[in-house]
Amino acid sequence: MGGPEVDRLVALLARLPGLGPRSARRAALHLLKNRGSLLEPLTAALERTAEAVKPCPVCGNLDTVEPCGICSEARRDRSTICVVEEVDDLWALERAGIFGGLYHVLGGALSALDGVGPEDLGIAGLVARASDGAVEEVILATNATVDGQTTAHYVTDRLEGCGVRVSRLAFGVPMGGELDYLDEGTLGAALKARRAV
Repeated sequence: MGGPEVDRLVALLARLPGLGPRSARRAALHLLKNRGSLLEPLTAALERTAEAVKPCPVCGNLDTVEPCGICSEARRDRSTICVVEEVDDLWALERAGIFGGLYHVLGGALSALDGVGPEDLGIAGLVARASDGAVEEVILATNATVDGQTTAHYVTDRLEGCGVRVSRLAFGVPMGGELDYLDEGTLGAALKARRAV
């Protein structure tokens, strides 16, 4: 339906999160119909981005400078590191504007089923950073999944002896959430993490 080039474009677009084959075909057709105003500028932007953006050697964030803008920002609280699984988790926290410390991106979560072990993640770098004497607290912001919980427990064990306080994000009922729409795990976590009012 358009040759092997179009088929390859559709197949690559379909690999993006949130795009299935049908959406990928629509996106490819839209790009091809708008070659001058969309396809060519997008192609140029992708090429420039691929050349310029690199992982930060300190925290794992993606940026065009080394170390990244967050690691080099002087106003950041250097006594606190927030540990996240992926860069999109870091970006979500930054968008919220609620954390003023440093970050550490693990690059995933431990998963025996997927063959992801401790050596595949940035845990050794985190331990080195936590051991430098300037860090007082490490906040574990891994996902509330089995793999995320396993990773948090493993990281906690590895940080033992570093002289830092280790904390975990709270889990439970979201703002505006209704109890009858929540799963049992979320309700259980909320009940266990209850606090005095």
